Amino acid sequence: MRAPERPPVPPARYAWPAAVAAALLARYASESLRHRREDGHGYRLCGEVDPATPAFMRVAEALTGAPISYGNDVELLINGDEIFPAMLETIRGARETVALETYIFWRGDIANAFADALSERARAGVDCRVIVDAAGAIQMERSVLRAMEKAGVKFCLFRPPKAYSMRQINNRTHRKILVADGAVGMIGGVGIAEEWTGNAEDPEHWRDTHVRVRGPVVRGLVGAFAENWLEATGEVLVGDSWLPDLEEIEGGGPMQVVRSSATVGDTNVEALYYLAIAAAKETLDLTAAYFVPRPAFMDALAKTAERGVRTRVLVPGAHIDKSFVRTAGRAAYTMLLDAGVEIYEFAPTMLHAKNLVVDGVWSSVGSVNFDNRSFQLHDEATLVIQSERFAGLLTDQFERDLEHADRIDDARWKRRAPLQRAGETAMKLARREL
Repeated sequence: MRAPERPPVPPARYAWPAAVAAALLARYASESLRHRREDGHGYRLCGEVDPATPAFMRVAEALTGAPISYGNDVELLINGDEIFPAMLETIRGARETVALETYIFWRGDIANAFADALSERARAGVDCRVIVDAAGAIQMERSVLRAMEKAGVKFCLFRPPKAYSMRQINNRTHRKILVADGAVGMIGGVGIAEEWTGNAEDPEHWRDTHVRVRGPVVRGLVGAFAENWLEATGEVLVGDSWLPDLEEIEGGGPMQVVRSSATVGDTNVEALYYLAIAAAKETLDLTAAYFVPRPAFMDALAKTAERGVRTRVLVPGAHIDKSFVRTAGRAAYTMLLDAGVEIYEFAPTMLHAKNLVVDGVWSSVGSVNFDNRSFQLHDEATLVIQSERFAGLLTDQFERDLEHADRIDDARWKRRAPLQRAGETAMKLARREL
């Protein structure tokens, strides 16, 4: 027996799914404005400027709005064995205020050590405030949080997921900032987790870089924290305990704190990095934990190498914590190698540092990765230092890291397996979200 034919579905039944799909497509199209260079290069430097001169700092100031401050001193710290003792010392030395902002605050002995130090200062009457990104706090032990809050630490999660703000779920704070009494600041790549302890001695202990800074530039770190605290709590931090009068340090140098937030168009750190790459005249050493450059930055690096600048890029090797990011980043290797860029993959453990050194005189150390997530989606901050001495220290560390890295050989790279090539091509399609 033949089944009766079903009556046709009235077009109205598809109206609401079509409307939802159209709305999502419209949102996607509007959001893509912030990635408007995905299909093109889009950058050029009009004129010349020397990274070793005051003029370069003025250009960076004009582009990013980050004021140049003079008379600052900076201390380079490598790996958890140096970084964590300095951070805990900075917290324990606070007399009035502590500001801590981090993307990751997980669990383990080091997380407990930070919680104990903050709690002790809060009980002593120090105004301690902590921002942890809601995504980065997923592994945080709630007992640790409750202990801090009981001691008087003011704690907030940055942008917890909410039904009415789902479009922000991709926009996190990736900043790593610590400031004591508005006068001593720290910034770099480390999160608060066991992975960052030790001295990069094995795959369970990561390689990272941080700095401690004193002088008027610390006000920029307070500003980066205060910006996110205002969004999260509605509170504006004022007064000398947060923003004291900071005198220039004798013998100190010029620095900037450049910060940026997710936006349409070019962010501050995106403009800063392009400026530094395009202005390089002799050397460029980039250390990038997550290296997934968009065409604009592939082109910038290639042109830098083609004009005779020794351009070296150091990225994680097999121990990267996000293998798909490595696969996507490797899609850029052929173009860069053809242009003369030297590419190295760090072998012993996860490389999590985010540094840039240009011409042995200008440096950037902070939370900025060389990918679209840092340039366009996250709140980021980096410390810019114009100093031959400090650039020399970073370069020395770069050379030591290269001793434990594998250089990508151009001829061998071009003979890689078809399956590997296919994976790179597939992951390249997700580049804008990485």
